[in-house]
Amino acid sequence: MSYIDKSLGDGETVIARAHFHWLYNLSAWMQLLLPAIVFLAVLSWAGEQPNFMTSGNPMTWLVAVVGVWLLLGLIAFFRMMIRKWTTEIGVTSHRFVEKYGALSMRTNEIALPNIEGVRVNQSLLGRIFGYGTIRIEGTGVDAVTTPNIADPVGFVRAIQTAREHV
Repeated sequence: MSYIDKSLGDGETVIARAHFHWLYNLSAWMQLLLPAIVFLAVLSWAGEQPNFMTSGNPMTWLVAVVGVWLLLGLIAFFRMMIRKWTTEIGVTSHRFVEKYGALSMRTNEIALPNIEGVRVNQSLLGRIFGYGTIRIEGTGVDAVTTPNIADPVGFVRAIQTAREHV
């Protein structure tokens, strides 16, 4: 059960949930697959070379460098996916909720009547592909900025609709 569902009060319902855009997944997978493909190609090519495993052979260094790139890609992939797996963003009939964190948990919650302003930030690619960030400013609270989410305009519309019914 998600944090948002567990934290609902009496009579409180979930209006909308934000999701990471598919380009976020593509970016994470590319950071893993691109170095993996290059590593396998270099390893295959290096295996055909005579005396491949000798210490002075430049192919040994190339395999090592591409191996480090693969390791960094693996780390980047898991950092991005853990962020995706452990982040929840939603709006309920009473509040905006953002929860993130794997081992420790952090939340940002703003009651709907306390929301002063909502801003959508989209780059050119964000406008084309339908993703962006939302900055929610509340009274007496610091602003909360979401990561890139799919359909930020639709999520803002859900916030405005929920605010009208409070």
